[in-house]
Amino acid sequence: MGSLVVSKSRTCIKHLCTTWVVNPLYFRPALACLPQQNIMHAVRFIINQQTQYYSTKGDKQAHSRVSKEKWFTPRTRPAFPNSVFTAGTAKRTAEYMKKRAGADTEEMSNNTPMRGRGAVKVALPNHPLTTSEWAKFKESSSKPERFEMQMMEGLLAANADINIAKSLLVYVVQDKGTLSYELLLRYLTLCVTGGHHSEVFDTYDIMKTCFKTLDTGASSLFVKGFSQTERWREALVVLEGMKKALLPSPRNYSDAIAGAALHGDIETSWMLYDELLELGLVPNQDTWQCLFQSGITQRGQEDKLFSVLSYVRDNQIYPEEPLIQTIKAWFESFPDQKWSGKFSYVAPSGECKNCKASLESIQLTEEEYAELKDKVMKKVIEGSDVFKKTTPEELKSFKSFVKQRPSFDIVIDGLNVANTTPKATHSETLLAVVSELEQQGLNILVLGRKHMLQPSRNWDRQNMSKIKQKAHCFFTENISEDDPFLLYAALHSGLHCNFLSRDLMRDHKACLSDNSATRRLFFKWQRGHQLVISHYVPGKRVRFQVGL
Repeated sequence: MGSLVVSKSRTCIKHLCTTWVVNPLYFRPALACLPQQNIMHAVRFIINQQTQYYSTKGDKQAHSRVSKEKWFTPRTRPAFPNSVFTAGTAKRTAEYMKKRAGADTEEMSNNTPMRGRGAVKVALPNHPLTTSEWAKFKESSSKPERFEMQMMEGLLAANADINIAKSLLVYVVQDKGTLSYELLLRYLTLCVTGGHHSEVFDTYDIMKTCFKTLDTGASSLFVKGFSQTERWREALVVLEGMKKALLPSPRNYSDAIAGAALHGDIETSWMLYDELLELGLVPNQDTWQCLFQSGITQRGQEDKLFSVLSYVRDNQIYPEEPLIQTIKAWFESFPDQKWSGKFSYVAPSGECKNCKASLESIQLTEEEYAELKDKVMKKVIEGSDVFKKTTPEELKSFKSFVKQRPSFDIVIDGLNVANTTPKATHSETLLAVVSELEQQGLNILVLGRKHMLQPSRNWDRQNMSKIKQKAHCFFTENISEDDPFLLYAALHSGLHCNFLSRDLMRDHKACLSDNSATRRLFFKWQRGHQLVISHYVPGKRVRFQVGL
């Protein structure tokens, strides 16, 4: 067992806590008289007195206080590519929106120190301080009521010496007679990010003893902290505890998988990976990297690792360079095969410049298109959920509308396109787009909603009249969703028809989730036929970006 040692005293926090837990009533009167090396005797008792205020379930006051830690660690926003067509964008966008909605619990587990405009810049000591030195330091603070939190956050952001943080805890105990949950959580973050394993162990024992439950942030930190040590199996216990309250995040699973793989328990790492997929979570790339690294040293995982490659392909995910390097090393490690991996690029013709092989074309064959059209029509257009978005009468009317007109060259999601820029009214933007496409001699269908026909500041009557002169228009009820109509019109018109929208059709891909081959065809068709507006300034030409 490691020890949390108080600076300048070499005193173990676990050892010192014992006496004061047994005789808690005598602690507070004697606190001011205690020498520094005895201050930490009382830490566990002090925290324990706060248990009723920091329980994370069953108490409204507890919830309100614990929730304050959420602003501490910022969300890590995914680095979205410039193109909405880049593979994996839809899935990353969906994950980002889950985080925005508070559905992803990874927020506190990524342990990223607070930086940027949200960080508080404070002067930090460069060595552990005595309690009197901390008291003088506090006197110069502009916000003495938040001094301890600012100091700990500053130490965390600077990845400072852990002994400075310990001396701060000693001071807080003597000054306030208590340690808040939030302060301990930040101290724990410093321990985990700095790789101070013995301090993580001790903090875990203390918090488990003194608090009824641990919140998501603390649990995530303990999963990560334990996974890096010989006590990695305890990370699985924490993970199981998290499941009782909420769905663990992909990062939680990634840390647990890494712990199992790092310590040679491949069976457990794959069990956790399968569980992650069964829960509908998307693995992180470092999870795959860890599994491929284990495959280099331990053979017999080839089938499972090839299934990972199939998952990446089927979900249109581009591996980042660290993962690519590990996959390359894995292939080259095969003792009975002579693989050689090299970085290359693909010519517009689809030919690899290194091996000269032609990569799979993004264009669908007639047979593939017929298969996709049949599956989408049955699953998306005629599926049981479609009438949650429209009515049987409206869909029948639209099908008749489409069949009575020549096949379209392009289908426009009118409302989506109209909201492209705030620099023009909706009808102005839509008219500019339709006019640009009409000049190319295209047969155009504009899908909209009936409220667009009601004159308003955004929907000018004259602009809408001009749009109806330049394109075929169909306006659904205001409560209807136009995606099924767009897909029907585009697929019914044939392989040459494109569609214009920034909607990545995530819901409709989900409808095809039970068939990876069909989902892959949908990705290919979407990538080859979807356009978005790449640039538009009122009064100038509209520029489009093609999925290719």
